[in-house]
Amino acid sequence: MAMEIERKFLVQGNAWRSQVHASRSLVQGYLGGDRCSVRVRIDGIEAYLNIKSRTRGTSRLEFEYPIPLADARTLLSELAGKEVTKTRHLVQNGAHLWEVDEFAGANSGLIVAEVELSAADEHYDRPQWLGREVTDEQRYYNAALVQSPFGDWNDRAEIIGELAC
Repeated sequence: MAMEIERKFLVQGNAWRSQVHASRSLVQGYLGGDRCSVRVRIDGIEAYLNIKSRTRGTSRLEFEYPIPLADARTLLSELAGKEVTKTRHLVQNGAHLWEVDEFAGANSGLIVAEVELSAADEHYDRPQWLGREVTDEQRYYNAALVQSPFGDWNDRAEIIGELAC
């Protein structure tokens, strides 16, 4: 059984940008479901189908499979509806690789960092640019951002203020 264990944080300021060693643009859409999210992602010239349990918190079931790029494009255009677009920046900090997602489109202005862990209680070095942890806040999940984009949030200005610190 595949288990994803990750923690998610808001990102403060721009200090992380000087530590980026790779970036790539991602487009993804969701196919729905009450107990799980089914995501189609295009990552450059590769495409994936991802199934994740809708469990809130640090640990969730996760399965991911490569699919043909043409199939991914058809699934996104015909079945997914709205999409999440973002640039994923990779930042090494200590023993962990952080994924810093800089959202575009309807979620522009939102920057979130995630770290995958091998255990829920695994120690990790906390980068200075990390803000508040949002692991348990469902609205920061990509599947939720499709339905309720950051640009529509009433407290958007307050969160942008947090990010600027």
